[in-house]
Amino acid sequence: MYFLAVFVLLGTGLTANCALHSLTYIYTAFSKPVELPGLHEFTAMGLLDNKMIDYFDSDDQKKVPKQDFMKEQMPVEYWEKGTQSRQSKQQWFKVNIDILMKRMRQNNTDVHILQWRHGCEGEMQPDGKLQYRHGTDMYSYDGTDFLSFDDDHSTWVAATVASQPTKRKWDDVQVLKEYTKGYLETECMDWLSKFVEFGKRIDATPPKVHVFSKNAKSEKNIILSCMATGFYPKDILLQIKRNGRILTKEDGVFSTGTRPNGDGTYQRTDRVEILRTDMSTYTCEVEHVASEVHVEKEWDHTLPSDSGSIIGVVVGVVVVLLLLLVLFVVLLILFKKGMLGGSNSRSDCSGETLKTVSTKGSDESVDSAGTKDSGVARDNDIEASKALMKGSDESVDSAGSKDSGVARDNDLEASQALMKGSDESVDSAGTKDSGVEGNTSDE
Repeated sequence: MYFLAVFVLLGTGLTANCALHSLTYIYTAFSKPVELPGLHEFTAMGLLDNKMIDYFDSDDQKKVPKQDFMKEQMPVEYWEKGTQSRQSKQQWFKVNIDILMKRMRQNNTDVHILQWRHGCEGEMQPDGKLQYRHGTDMYSYDGTDFLSFDDDHSTWVAATVASQPTKRKWDDVQVLKEYTKGYLETECMDWLSKFVEFGKRIDATPPKVHVFSKNAKSEKNIILSCMATGFYPKDILLQIKRNGRILTKEDGVFSTGTRPNGDGTYQRTDRVEILRTDMSTYTCEVEHVASEVHVEKEWDHTLPSDSGSIIGVVVGVVVVLLLLLVLFVVLLILFKKGMLGGSNSRSDCSGETLKTVSTKGSDESVDSAGTKDSGVARDNDIEASKALMKGSDESVDSAGSKDSGVARDNDLEASQALMKGSDESVDSAGTKDSGVEGNTSDE
C-alpha cells in the first residue's frame, strides 16, 4: 500500500491554458531499502511543464540532465553543486523519517515514505515575460498530506495532529518563512523563465496540422476539426477561421486545450459544428513560436461518408451470402441422400418395387431364361442387406443364410453402449529539535 503513496504528489496537474508554465521539484525517501526494480531509497527529480529535466537517486549518487537543452546550456559546475545538494537532502530525509516514526510510535517492520514537493507556476505575459501565479511547498507522509506552506499568509499549515509540533517550530523561525516565500516568488520564477527560454531555443518540435470533418448528430450538419499534434513546448496558437474571420466560443467553437501525448509532446484540437451544405472558406491557423512554424491550412470541403448507408449495404450483402450458403448446403445434403437426379429403384408391372442389384449387393443368381431365382436365397439376401445397413458384424454364410444367436445379441449391446457414451534533529543554528528539521531549496 505504501508503494502507491510514492506517486501521490507526482500528479502536478495539467492546464488547458497554454500560457502557463511550471517548475516543480519532487523528493521521495523510503525508511529502508525496498529492493524492488525501479524503486530507490531516495530519489529527486526536476520537472519543467511536467516533463523531467534532471534526476538523482541514492544508487548513482549523481544529479544528471534528462533533456538535451539542460545538458547543453547548464555548465558543469551546476551539476556538481546539484549533486552535493541532493546528497545533503538525502541525509536530511533519513533523519526526519526517523523522527516521524518515533513520534508516531512506528517500528521498522513496515516501509514508511516521506515526500517533499515544491515549485512555482507562472503565466506568460504579452511582453514575453513570466508573471508569478502560484507557489507550492508541501510534505506528505505515508501518502497523507502532512505539512504545507501558505504563501499568502506566510505560515505553515498542519494537516494532521502529528504535524502540529513541526508547524509550531517552523512558524517560530521567521527566516525560514521568509526564505520559503522568497524562493517560490522570486528564485523559482527566475529558474523557470531561464529553463523555458532554453527549451524554446534548443528542444522545440514543430506541430503537425490536420483539418478534417466527421458526422454530427444532425444529418444536416458536420463537425469541422482543426488539430495540431506532436509539438513541444506546449505554447501554441490555434484558431478556426470562416472567410477570414476568427471563430470563437460564441460561434460554437469547442477546444480540448493543450494536452500531453505519450511521448512528451503535446496536442490540441478545436472543433465547430457547421451546415453540411456550407461552402464558405474554412481555414485552420496554427502558430508555434518555439519552432518558428506558422501554418494556415484550408479545408478542402471533403465530407465524411454516410456511415449508416455503408453499414446497411454491408449488412445486406452479408445476409444474401448467408442465404446462398444455406441453399447450397441444403442442395448438397439432398444430392447426397439421392433425392435429386434420378431413382435407384424400379417397379414391375404389378406395382411392387424391387431393389436393384447394385443397391442390394447380393449374390442372387439369374437362370438362363433371365428369370430371378426366388425362395430362400432371396429372403437371405434381404436379411444380409439389412445387416449391412445396420453396420453390424453379423455374418452371412455361403448359402446366404444369416448367422443369428450370440453374435447378433453382442452387436445390439455394443450399439446401445455407443449411444450412451459415458523524533530528534539539529537545525542550521545547532539547536536540538523535537520536531522535523526545516528544509531549504538550493537548486
